[in-house]
Amino acid sequence: MRELLTFDICQMEIYDNHIITTVNEGIHLTSDDNNILIEVAEKFFSDSKFVYISNRINSYSLDPKVYYETFKVKNLLGLAIVSSNHKALGNAKIERLFFKKPYKIFSDMKEALLWTDELVSNSPN
Repeated sequence: MRELLTFDICQMEIYDNHIITTVNEGIHLTSDDNNILIEVAEKFFSDSKFVYISNRINSYSLDPKVYYETFKVKNLLGLAIVSSNHKALGNAKIERLFFKKPYKIFSDMKEALLWTDELVSNSPN
């Protein structure tokens, strides 16, 4: 891990080719909150491609409009959702409709990390 960032709404683990975010319990994510991701991406991945991994161990809600802004992050290759919660997985399937880059849902982090490595290694420089 390169860095661990803690915010009021989440914790972000920064690695060489991905970010793992764990949103705090009970949060409602809005487009304004999504600006944190955009700022972190600009700071840590200004010259490299990366994957965003959402580690959904807590219950929270999300305004689907955040995906429109997230999609605009040019060096973002894809989005992985990791959860074993049935409701969170159902929400992720609906959210997939709003994101126009590679988007995959996983039940464990190892699978998400393998997909991340594959996505990054198969991406043109």
